[in-house]
Amino acid sequence: MSGLNITLHPIAGVYLGTTSAAIKKPGKIDLVVIELIPGALTAATFTQNAFCAAPVTLAKQNLTHAMPRALLINSGNANAGTGAQGMLDAQQCCAWVAQELGCSPEEVLPFSTGVIGQNLPMERFQAGIPNAIANVNITGWENACLGIMTTDLVPKAVSRVVDVDGHSVTLTGISKGSGMIHPNMATMLGFAATDAKITQACLHQALLDAVKVSFNRITVDGDTSTNDACTLTATQQADMPVIDSVNSKAYQDFAQAVKEMMTELAQMIVRDGEGATKFVTVDVQGGASEEECLKVAHAVALSPLVKTALFASDPNWGRILAAVGRAGVDQLNVDTLKIYLGDVCIVENGGRAANYTEEQGQAVMSQTDIPITIQLNRGNAHETVWTTDFSYDYVKINAEYRS
Repeated sequence: MSGLNITLHPIAGVYLGTTSAAIKKPGKIDLVVIELIPGALTAATFTQNAFCAAPVTLAKQNLTHAMPRALLINSGNANAGTGAQGMLDAQQCCAWVAQELGCSPEEVLPFSTGVIGQNLPMERFQAGIPNAIANVNITGWENACLGIMTTDLVPKAVSRVVDVDGHSVTLTGISKGSGMIHPNMATMLGFAATDAKITQACLHQALLDAVKVSFNRITVDGDTSTNDACTLTATQQADMPVIDSVNSKAYQDFAQAVKEMMTELAQMIVRDGEGATKFVTVDVQGGASEEECLKVAHAVALSPLVKTALFASDPNWGRILAAVGRAGVDQLNVDTLKIYLGDVCIVENGGRAANYTEEQGQAVMSQTDIPITIQLNRGNAHETVWTTDFSYDYVKINAEYRS
């Protein structure tokens, strides 16, 4: 399976190798090594789930010691909920990569995705790591994209060449995710690279700002993963001056390009949500603060009753109204807010809009892409969240995940 119909531009200084180590299923690519040129800088964000996986803990620790020379990624096993042994296994895997590449184990960042609560099959890693490294090449993005997938139906990748204050900069990124999607500081797994010349501080800020409005604005089922992680590497190989100020035009151009790439990757995750048949945009306008806009957006996006109505293409607008009402907005004036399905006003003046008809609502709900707009009319804040419906297949996929 490929499914990629775009050109993935290589990034100078980034080499990707993959193999099938039978961690996931025999014959499936499930082990990825991304080798980074010396001098490359990497920024990262990680899950805030208290039960974070061993590779998350180790990657965060290693980043405090050195810039990474390699990323090690496996699918099929999350190495989460595995206690002290999980940490020892993650450390050993980094040591094997370091031995092959001639760097220190602290210069390797590990990432895992898959079933929680199972120890890594270490003999498969020991055999697979040299094989993956033997295959590293600058054009390995597509196989790497396939290698990080679990329940994903399609691979997710974005690649573009952009103008940064008059200089050509390349960005390429891949992500995975389909279920257990309600990120908190990152996505299920995302890896992006650029040849831009940029300081670590500016790179980190660009990643934080991009993640905030992309991966942290999607939800499929409300479950924050134990393994969420997102990295952005800059190899410093582009022909350009160093971006060293967040106030510069070059930074603004670069940061916007990163946001657009991350947003596209995040929306791909929603469109590939487990069992998803709808792509839903929940747009909350006129809030008193970012926080209350997100409260309302998530109340609607996470409501099982709203999500099942979306699956049925049922314009049951009362479910949306009820979700807004229970979002926890202090002193919400229901008489002044408005709710729209597409461009159809369904709620105003505290109840059903006077001109609304069931046929209008049905026409919107029958679409694959459904916009829901909520105008709170309390201020100037505005937030958008992307989500899916809940289908029969979501239950089936997750009920049968380990079988």
